[in-house]
Amino acid sequence: MAGLRFDLRDTPPEAPALRAELRAFLAEAGRDWTPMVRAYSWMGFDREFTREVGRRGWIGMTWPAAHGGGERTAMERYVVLEEMLAVGAPVAAHWIGDRQSGPLILRLGTEEQRREFIPRIIRGECAFAIGLSEPDSGSDLASLRTRAERVPGGWRINGRKVWTTNAHRCDFMIALLRTEAQPDPKLKHQGLSQFLVDLRSSGLTIRPILDLVGEEGFNEITFDDVFVPDSMVVGEVGQGWKQATAELAFERAGPERYLSSLPLLTAALDDLRAESAAAEAVGRLLARAGTLRQMSLAVAGMLQEGKAPEREAALVKDLGNDWEQITLPETIRDLLDPARTPPQVTEMLGIITMVARSYSLRGGTREILRGIIARQLGLR
Repeated sequence: MAGLRFDLRDTPPEAPALRAELRAFLAEAGRDWTPMVRAYSWMGFDREFTREVGRRGWIGMTWPAAHGGGERTAMERYVVLEEMLAVGAPVAAHWIGDRQSGPLILRLGTEEQRREFIPRIIRGECAFAIGLSEPDSGSDLASLRTRAERVPGGWRINGRKVWTTNAHRCDFMIALLRTEAQPDPKLKHQGLSQFLVDLRSSGLTIRPILDLVGEEGFNEITFDDVFVPDSMVVGEVGQGWKQATAELAFERAGPERYLSSLPLLTAALDDLRAESAAAEAVGRLLARAGTLRQMSLAVAGMLQEGKAPEREAALVKDLGNDWEQITLPETIRDLLDPARTPPQVTEMLGIITMVARSYSLRGGTREILRGIIARQLGLR
């Protein structure tokens, strides 16, 4: 059984100039961002910001020029992601489309689907949600029960999806649905297919779910005889499990899997410098972040080479979640003196403490990820 491998990589020679351009843009765009906006990071949804990012060519950076993409490297795109996350930019209106829905359509979609969706994603005009989790499936995604049944001209969908981030604000969702009945539990990974679902479809109801902060970030979606035409099937009917699990490598290894809480560290640094006991603890935080960055860059390089680093991506997410969900906010809470901490830092710490509970759920729970890693190492 082959082991996990992370080859050392670095950002390209173009990185310094690109970073300078990004920092100038973000400094201007973020002048009025509140601690709430920055704390929500890539969960924050701002269509006008996304459209401006699109105008600057920072969406679909690696995609083919024939479809409007920038044909730049995955490492240049990585630089953009790092800079956006470092300041807590509200990128959710394009994040999913740029990260995984667009690449999936480019790889497996029809030419009609590419012409319809790719330019709109690149311009920041079409926002996507992910339709995977269901109320009764827990972490066992393959046990999903939402059905798509053949009807003249397309498919009729009935069932529910849950924890669909920003679905109430998005335009489309790529949903994984059961298209064939599987009475044998051992065959539950078969008979699944992916569909492009218009979130304004008749019979589709979206119910926001409040998080601990009171924000409507998550949603439950109910399908009641929702019609989807044949032209909206993504890839091959019955191959949805293979397609969706390959897609998860894009979701699990990006810098958002360890940098979601970074704006808190950035905001608190000036105050931490005044704490005599903080130097060693901050050094440990940064050293761990540097290690996670190298691992994440290695996966980005593998994706650039056309590989499928599903297990390496799972390890990045598992370790990254520990850092951004627990280690970073708890270390800062222990180090800061409440009497001297600026209100904006205190507010950001409070928001992240509550929001971070979801970090280890998004993209797969710890238990699922560790099972994937264990299989790679021959431990199960």
